[in-house]
Amino acid sequence: MDFNEGQNGQVFDAAADRAVELGNRLLEEFPDADAWEVASGLLAGAIHFWLYTRQPCGDPSCESCATVSDADLRLQQLFDEVRQSAEESSYYHSPTDRNAGTA
Repeated sequence: MDFNEGQNGQVFDAAADRAVELGNRLLEEFPDADAWEVASGLLAGAIHFWLYTRQPCGDPSCESCATVSDADLRLQQLFDEVRQSAEESSYYHSPTDRNAGTA
């Protein structure tokens, strides 16, 4: 799925930006909160919303719903999108990764 074109790209970017802003706002509002807990909560909410939006229409022969026609297919599509987003992130690799080389 290509989210980098036209209005879809704008909406995708706005949603991603707002999720980051919400995480930052929550950490400011709750200074003792664990950043990992905030991130996991945002992820859980995003997953619930993503799954909600991928419910098949109910027509077993619907070609548009073929990739989300059962729970395992939806989960595989979710994993694929998560991997793509992670690999495109500037935070995917870190200089402090265990397998980071030194020169």
